[in-house]
Amino acid sequence: MTVRPVITWGDPRLKQNSADIGEWTPELQQLVEDMFETTLAEEGVGLAAPQLGINLNLVVIDTSCGQDPTQKIVLINPEITASEGVQKGSEGCLSVPGITEILERPKKVWLKNRRPDGTWEERVGEDLLARAFCHEIDHLRGKLFVEYFGPVKRGLIQRKYQKLNRG
Repeated sequence: MTVRPVITWGDPRLKQNSADIGEWTPELQQLVEDMFETTLAEEGVGLAAPQLGINLNLVVIDTSCGQDPTQKIVLINPEITASEGVQKGSEGCLSVPGITEILERPKKVWLKNRRPDGTWEERVGEDLLARAFCHEIDHLRGKLFVEYFGPVKRGLIQRKYQKLNRG
């Protein structure tokens, strides 16, 4: 397993829509393992392939932060099919290091997810997992969490980010 570099805010690859994954390959399985390793090394909860500069509809999530291997989730070509409720909470992003902001997300989400064998499953996430599903799937659509804020707030966040990440 390899820790890969995470690309950051301002890199145009983060703004692209990602492509669906076809046949599951050993290279994709290796990418998943590297993504989990990178997420753990960066002390994150999830990582989308576009954050590594790979525009594929692929996400890994581990809300246990490496403490419980049964909590590892791989999303392939995921699509949110329903949501309910509202939660407000602190959110950060490995591609926007040093920045956390309070953001509203659905309290519960349902999604359709393809398994490596090509079959489909429905997954449900609540609270932190719902937040992670939404956040990571946004990456697959070329959207960062900071884009949920208006232009004034986003400008303030961007200046703070640039100051924190200089040199």
